Amino acid sequence: MTDQRVDQQTEESSELHDSPLHRAHVTAGALFTDFAGWRMPVRYGSELAEHRAVRTAAGLFDLSHMAEIVVLGPDAAAALDHALAGSFSTLDIGRAKYSLLLAPTGGVLDDLVVYRTGEDRFLVVANAANRGVVARELEARAAGFDAQAYDESDDIALVAIQGPQSAGILRDLPGLAIEGGHPDGEDVPAALDALGRYHCLAALVDGRPLLIARTGYTGEDGFELYLSPELALSVWDMLLEVGAVRGLVPAGLASRDTLRLEAGMPLYGNELRADVLPAQVGLGGVVALGKHADFIGRQASEQGPRADAPVLVGLAGDGRRAARSGNAVYPPDAEATLPVGEVTSGALSPTLGHPIAMALVEPAYAARGTQLAVDVRGHRLPFSVVELPFYSRRK
Repeated sequence: MTDQRVDQQTEESSELHDSPLHRAHVTAGALFTDFAGWRMPVRYGSELAEHRAVRTAAGLFDLSHMAEIVVLGPDAAAALDHALAGSFSTLDIGRAKYSLLLAPTGGVLDDLVVYRTGEDRFLVVANAANRGVVARELEARAAGFDAQAYDESDDIALVAIQGPQSAGILRDLPGLAIEGGHPDGEDVPAALDALGRYHCLAALVDGRPLLIARTGYTGEDGFELYLSPELALSVWDMLLEVGAVRGLVPAGLASRDTLRLEAGMPLYGNELRADVLPAQVGLGGVVALGKHADFIGRQASEQGPRADAPVLVGLAGDGRRAARSGNAVYPPDAEATLPVGEVTSGALSPTLGHPIAMALVEPAYAARGTQLAVDVRGHRLPFSVVELPFYSRRK
């Protein structure tokens, strides 16, 4: 999950929000972009080098633009069962779940990660562009439950370290200790090794609170660190210092986008929209139709999309010309005049070395191996339907 596609902008605007790490980005020579109302680093040098660093070593991302809403109260789990598509009453403390905020029509208003950090406390992480929508919807949908939703986005910074070297680097973070554990951090290596995917634990850095989550949006192992804005800069600097010997580099939002595309992860505003049901994009399993609690969007989810509704597929091409979001998809017949779909995300894959894309296409053209053509600047280029994800370390 992340926000809309990255559109580069070099001119600064006084209306944009600066990350708590802005000074570090300026010092590192970052190129900035207007990203959902935030001035965020799109790259520091070569986005290709940053992408490859995450695949082979580790990259450090500033994600402080993301929104964090805390849901508290004795009925917090029941309120989320009603508000979201997932089941949270059965979620153990210290676990996380990917979920969806659905409209009554069943379309996606946002995709989220929800952490259960206490018996009656949940941290809901939303996309920056949807901060207001998610905060308002959670507050409204909690009405009638003994629970409250608080937007704490301004009080939380978010740093992500992603890549095969990330665990080793995080172990070396000076002053890191597990909350309630050994004060000198002697148990940190064992605790990080034991922290499973989509788990989180409370920690301290120099005595100040930090939530460590084994989550990410790159297709690699990694961690997301939730901490106070005042602590973010020192943690960022220390991680870069101790991680240098392992190949850690700062990475911008451009490489994050190509990383998530290779991993077949949907992007809100591209693959995920209010007019697209989860089942159309392979996320039908995220909707917990088996839970007893009623939830907004349930009836539409049970009915499912219409039979001819477009479905998400992966596309792979030859050469070096990439398809981009919005490009029309056609049958391979050169005489075809009517498109059968549209590209939602596309790029030249740094890892695979050829163009890849995700597209919503008519079901008749969704079978693996189907040959299609994508209109790229007036030229129809051949693509074939392939299995998602394009890249997985487990492949």
